[in-house]
Amino acid sequence: MKKILTTGIMVASLSTFSLGTLTGCSTTTNTAAIGSERQQLLLISSEQVQQMSAQSYNRMLAEARAKGVLDTNPAQVARLKRIANRLISQANTYRDDAARWNWEVHTIRSNELNAFVMPGGKIMFYSGIVDRLNLTDDEIAAIMGHEMAHALREHARERISGQMATQAGIGIAASVFGLSQGQAQLATIAGDLGISRPHSRTQEAEADKIGLVLLAKAGYNPKAAISLWQKMQKAAGGEPPQFLSTHPSSSNRIANLQALLPQVMPYYEQARP
Repeated sequence: MKKILTTGIMVASLSTFSLGTLTGCSTTTNTAAIGSERQQLLLISSEQVQQMSAQSYNRMLAEARAKGVLDTNPAQVARLKRIANRLISQANTYRDDAARWNWEVHTIRSNELNAFVMPGGKIMFYSGIVDRLNLTDDEIAAIMGHEMAHALREHARERISGQMATQAGIGIAASVFGLSQGQAQLATIAGDLGISRPHSRTQEAEADKIGLVLLAKAGYNPKAAISLWQKMQKAAGGEPPQFLSTHPSSSNRIANLQALLPQVMPYYEQARP
């Protein structure tokens, strides 16, 4: 899903931080849970990222409110909150502190197919993704679980850390090897295609796994993730080449999700009424 809080917004604030905040390679979640085995490079604190996220989210709410497009459908907001509460109740599978996050759920009236969860549990759904795709509760849970997974694994924090490390490395290389400005820019582009984007695809695959676990444990059918992406694939039409995308292609994603179903269906069978 497209995220409003991009790394570009965050990186603009990185001048206030230094590599002195280095925490190194660790993990943000319980490593015994599906999808959270990988170690993460974390050069900035959770508190700093959540503070930036809250500021961005509050600014977005104020703008939407001023335009008269915030939470215009109370029934839809209530539906999303009900689904969110069930998913949040399972977040302790990955991290205990998520129960203390200041979770929020809001909607923006727009035809855009968009939804995201910012660091710290700030949930936003655009009405278009629910209405245009005629989503079931299970399919909404599939989207929300995936986006919550990004927040639980602190992928935004990790992306910022990666950019900090990459920029520091390029700066050192330019100094040591005498790279011209053009060569340094080429190195930045190569780093984006060779490091940043594939890593983002790693995060997307990770969020797919964690999202499936969350929705299954919450009693939503994991098979809805398949039907969701089939709808998304139909709505999206043409897609960019996968190596230029931060998301797996829909066909690859569907195949990967289908392969994960045997692992998560027992959670669903146990949780459903």
